[in-house]
Amino acid sequence: MVRFGEIFLKSEPVRREFLNRLRDNIRAGLKGLNVEATITITRSRILVSSESPVDLVPMLSRIFGVIDIAPVTVCGNSMDDLCDTAIQVAQSHLMPHTRFAVRARREGVEGFSSQELAAEAGSRIIDAIPDLKVDLTAPEYEIFIEARKDGSMVYDTRISGPGGLPYGTQGKAVALISAGIDSPVAAWLMMRRGVRMIFLHIEPGKFGGEDIRRNLENNLAALSHWVPGLELPVITIPAEPFYQALMTLSEPKLRCVLCKRGMLELASRYAQKSGCDGIITGDNLGQVATQTLHNLAPISAGIEIPIYRPLIGYDKEEIITLARKIGSFSSEPGDTSCSVLPPRPVTRSDVHQIERLMEQASLGSVIEDILKFSSIKVIKNGIFQST
Repeated sequence: MVRFGEIFLKSEPVRREFLNRLRDNIRAGLKGLNVEATITITRSRILVSSESPVDLVPMLSRIFGVIDIAPVTVCGNSMDDLCDTAIQVAQSHLMPHTRFAVRARREGVEGFSSQELAAEAGSRIIDAIPDLKVDLTAPEYEIFIEARKDGSMVYDTRISGPGGLPYGTQGKAVALISAGIDSPVAAWLMMRRGVRMIFLHIEPGKFGGEDIRRNLENNLAALSHWVPGLELPVITIPAEPFYQALMTLSEPKLRCVLCKRGMLELASRYAQKSGCDGIITGDNLGQVATQTLHNLAPISAGIEIPIYRPLIGYDKEEIITLARKIGSFSSEPGDTSCSVLPPRPVTRSDVHQIERLMEQASLGSVIEDILKFSSIKVIKNGIFQST
């Protein structure tokens, strides 16, 4: 049984659209596991039924829009069927001398109330398992009974999902992705809100550390596991000529500012080309020199497509905690350095400076040139696919 959250609050047409997308995403995950299953959508639940021995919980628990998952035992709607099944489930996990609670609800089933069902099931469980104590406030064990006209269920385990909205319901964006910690977390947060991703990596070539490629691939693999069975496009731009042009600037302290502006220019071109609705970056206010308010505004000036910065108010520990959850955090990243970084990058710049230096270093034409050499791959279930 798959439960969803805020989808339930949408209007009927939107709810139907979102649930269909959630069903399709579940179906893609099942296909990735080579599992045949029946998916049934009810008003407040999605039921996934399969004869396969494959454990579906790990896959389902990574699908955006899912609040939690419960392996359930299906039974009839009568009081006896519900109570007998509850006893069967409880005997598998409930130990004597344990404080327990029965949580019951019904929908479309007549003949008893939810309270009566919970009381009767609890009484019969106590008869079957000695020395139990009912504790409705802080139980050590809970068993859930759902009496439903379209199929009743009993379960005692809930595994949390990521929540959010179904992937693909909120448009499409270009996400700048690097070998670092922040950019995959920023992308994950927007994916969790239903945004479909096109990843763009600006490859520094000889100006970047030798472990950048490994860390980048680890980041992308981690993210792809959160959309099981779906392909994520990854565009790579070999940007060594761009970094070489940055090294010729008459004001080296502005290299990082110009670098970030160039990345946004590249992302903007791809966003417009592919019909995207925005650009996503891992910017975090005040973390590095380019991420001060005095730099973010002039860097972004002239970029016509919206720029989204989901990490802007996070602190580093919060970002690391999320990276661990996502699976993208590495405690030993190796060499991911950038040799273009000046000793003292500026924390304050203005649009006129940026435009003047862009023209001085012919960065506009360099950007046009390197765009011609971009390449695209797709990653699915953590593995890059041949294209």
